[in-house]
Amino acid sequence: MQTMTEALILFAHGARDTLWSRPFEAVAERIRALRPQTQVRLAYLEFMQPSLTEAGDELAALGARTVTVVPMFLGAGGHVRRDLPALLEDLKGRHPEVDWSLQPAIGEAPAIIEAMACEAARAVTASTASAAPAS
Repeated sequence: MQTMTEALILFAHGARDTLWSRPFEAVAERIRALRPQTQVRLAYLEFMQPSLTEAGDELAALGARTVTVVPMFLGAGGHVRRDLPALLEDLKGRHPEVDWSLQPAIGEAPAIIEAMACEAARAVTASTASAAPAS
């Protein structure tokens, strides 16, 4: 049996409303389609499951040797700068055989900034067109 070696955790804040996680689930599904050899998990800081510790423990138990953690936050606030590194240090202690890699907040990536700007600009164009008087 071949052992899984690489994995990805998409780490999000979490919310009480379960519908909130739909975009993150869609991103995870898209990544699974793009990289079928990579185990992809969502993990949440609060309100939702699994936690980062639970997702990390599961991936380590499955044989992951490299786990990349991508914070699904628009910017690096306190959760990304303080809470997440502390949680990751705990996982490193629990699973020293795994190489844990923390990436910057996804919202700081130039491609994400560009996509948000284009979508916001499109929204203005769409609302301007719908508000234009008929001739």
